[in-house]
Amino acid sequence: MRDEQRRSDKATRRTAEAVTPKESNRVRVHALLRSRITSLELPPGAPLSENELAAELDVSRTPVREALILLGEESLVDIFPKLGTFVSRISVDAVLEAQFMREALELAALREAVKRADDEDIAALRANLDAQRAAFEAADDDLFFEQDEAFHRRLMEASGHRTLWRTVTTAKAHLDRARRLSLPLPRRIEHLIDEHRAVVDALELRDAARAEQALRGHLQGVFDDIGTIQAERPELFVETGELPPPSRPRAHPGLRA
Repeated sequence: MRDEQRRSDKATRRTAEAVTPKESNRVRVHALLRSRITSLELPPGAPLSENELAAELDVSRTPVREALILLGEESLVDIFPKLGTFVSRISVDAVLEAQFMREALELAALREAVKRADDEDIAALRANLDAQRAAFEAADDDLFFEQDEAFHRRLMEASGHRTLWRTVTTAKAHLDRARRLSLPLPRRIEHLIDEHRAVVDALELRDAARAEQALRGHLQGVFDDIGTIQAERPELFVETGELPPPSRPRAHPGLRA
């Protein structure tokens, strides 16, 4: 009986040893590609070659294929048999759905933060506002986006729900692409900073109604932005019920490993 148990344990260890590197590669490739897509480094319509990605990321084709399947399930890539795999165009419906969920969770967390936030939370949020301003003055949209994300994560942490931001992040990939496209709009970043500051001011005063009004207005700004962006860059979006026919760009944009 003990011999059988030892053999079973050895087999389990061998299986774990065999699976872990593959799993870690799949997770790494998925996270990297997802980040490249949501940051628009890989723009809507960009082709994705399994062979090229595997070579660039120094992995086999298997984790790349598995990562692309996962991204397809998230509607971030479109896979067309015999034609290829392409970064999906932005779905307005998906943006609105993600915004609905984000608003519900962040407003619920804010109501808790009004009760629980301490001086350290307020100081951290104000330090983040300074970092946002510095990114704006440096004309660094990528850095501003990072600080914007950090602001909302820190605001949610002030509610005591420290892991909830992960749920929000997972669900808002299409929304993030629209948000990034909105940053170059005239005075958009300045307005975002002012809106963030209004939330912190209300939070510090423990004014729940004012804080909620400020955050709701801030989050719903994407509704105006997406209409403007879609009018200017319709090729980046897919309409409701439309099957996104992929283009055939002449060159793979590539990735940085």
